[in-house]
Amino acid sequence: MKKIVSLLLSAAVAFAAFAACSDDEEKPTVTNTYVLVHGAWQAPYVWDAVASNLKAKGNKVIVVELPGHGSDTTAPYLLSLDVYRDKVADPISKVDGKVILVGHSMGGMVVTSVAEKIPSKISKLVYIGAFLPASGQAIADLAIQDAASQLGPSLIESADHLTLDVKHENLTHLFINDGSDAVKQSVLNNYRAEPAIPFGNKVTLTNKNFGTVDKVYIKTLQDIVISPALQDRMIAAAGIKKVYELNTSHSPFLSQPQAVSDLLLKIAE
Repeated sequence: MKKIVSLLLSAAVAFAAFAACSDDEEKPTVTNTYVLVHGAWQAPYVWDAVASNLKAKGNKVIVVELPGHGSDTTAPYLLSLDVYRDKVADPISKVDGKVILVGHSMGGMVVTSVAEKIPSKISKLVYIGAFLPASGQAIADLAIQDAASQLGPSLIESADHLTLDVKHENLTHLFINDGSDAVKQSVLNNYRAEPAIPFGNKVTLTNKNFGTVDKVYIKTLQDIVISPALQDRMIAAAGIKKVYELNTSHSPFLSQPQAVSDLLLKIAE
């Protein structure tokens, strides 16, 4: 009898241990998929440090290269906000589940258009020092309202009106005045004139699509490209309640990548 009891106890212990192991094995690693969209006069390289930080925490990261930026050679006359939108929406449509979609500066217009097109694929829509339009607005409509921006006087339109340059002597002061010398040099090395047509393209937004997406705004408090005053007005107009602040220039992912990474991880919680 004692032998039988002993065998039963041993079996119970073994079963409990097996169940515990099975529970551990069945618990999936919680990861998020971040989709990062750069702004004007920039390219995917600006997200390198942030993407590395997010991946180190077990997340998946998709960094989109907008047409006409980085190494992409699409002619400026072929570009539009819709072209940008579709470039971002395509990889998102192939992701299993939802993504955290992040847009900076001009990229705010792009992610807004994406959210209107595929709202069910986006768990969080994050703006970092970004243009955030209302329906019927273009970047040009918002920029003209920004009296505190210092960008305008540094813009140089091409003769064919297809691209916009920034005076090179003002480039790092405008975009990354709080960055290291190495970061500033990287911005200069990767600089390209910006396609102009998308700046005039207006968005059409609906409550049933864009209106249903959870939105977060990260303000850049020392921004002289998109001023904090304009950021505040766009946030209020969009009714965004989740607002964070970074005491940085226009490109916090270059000057304070860890702070940006930490916020993006917090937003995902």
